[in-house]
Amino acid sequence: MIPTKPFGRTLAVLAALFVCTGALKAQEFKIDEIASVTAVAPAVLKPGTILFSDHRDDKLADVGTGLIRFEDWARERPLQKQLLSPYPAYIEPNIKVSVHGIPKAYTEKLHMYVVEARFLINKAPGSIDLGRYTRLDVLETIDPAIKHRRITADQAAPQVDPESAYQRHPNRRWCEPEGSLCIESRYPLEGKLPVGIRLANKLEEGGKKISESMDFQTEIRTLAPEEIERAGYAKLTGLDAPVTGVLEQTIFHVNQVMQFGKLVAVLQPYPSDAGKTVATVFMTLAVETDVLERKKEFESVPVLRNLIPAQVLMGKSSFNSGNSISAGLPNYVRNRIRAIAGQFEK
Repeated sequence: MIPTKPFGRTLAVLAALFVCTGALKAQEFKIDEIASVTAVAPAVLKPGTILFSDHRDDKLADVGTGLIRFEDWARERPLQKQLLSPYPAYIEPNIKVSVHGIPKAYTEKLHMYVVEARFLINKAPGSIDLGRYTRLDVLETIDPAIKHRRITADQAAPQVDPESAYQRHPNRRWCEPEGSLCIESRYPLEGKLPVGIRLANKLEEGGKKISESMDFQTEIRTLAPEEIERAGYAKLTGLDAPVTGVLEQTIFHVNQVMQFGKLVAVLQPYPSDAGKTVATVFMTLAVETDVLERKKEFESVPVLRNLIPAQVLMGKSSFNSGNSISAGLPNYVRNRIRAIAGQFEK
């Protein structure tokens, strides 16, 4: 049997996801949940309203978690898989694990949390500077709770750590595109979650301790016009208008629980008004399936029954609180989309 990973790591990863949207405030934007964002015509968009879908009720989604198996996502939504994975040819990774001290090859199965959002910005596309999000000073002012340091391609974990070699980009090295920003970040967990982690650590004596902070590496870049056209981002948004800009953030290395995270923001002109912009934002998170499957061991310990990974992940536990990741992934992501919309509006 393949050993599973401690639950607390899941929450740490999610807390770190898409850090550059951490502390923005845009309460003026409200969320309007719909079945499919990309099926909505621009004329339906209203100022101050974000059309949002996280596909938890899709036929592909697991009933208990609302997440989609990676293999189902790749088969049914190949364009999303191509553009919202770390790179187009990405597959579930083959890694080595130790089973009773014996090395064994193992395919890390993944479940996807897939989010789409669309909103109207009362500015022309050319006036929105996506390049500012590739500056470290901008990131540092957005969320002081997350500490960043710039790294080079030679410091990217997949290049220097043999155990992370499977995370290497097949066509280039992470952090090499001109104008990109690569950062290594640390986020200390907040709220009630550290208490749960300490308890889990006490109950798992002899095993690897769960960290109360999250370490991860991210590449942030804007795409060149030729790359945008070649990749087909207009097809991804479903909007028949030229793409004027794409911001891409990829979490390519995480020390636990998650394999990758991706954010893609696509800007297109509003068809009937050149002074307005339609922004479509996609977010994906690949959670290791074996983390979601941990249930019985928590149910058997009364004090941990509310720490079942899938419940906490989806905001259905008494340990969920606040407005950030401690509230659960659905609330957290909605707040981050509001933050992105507010920043673009500025």
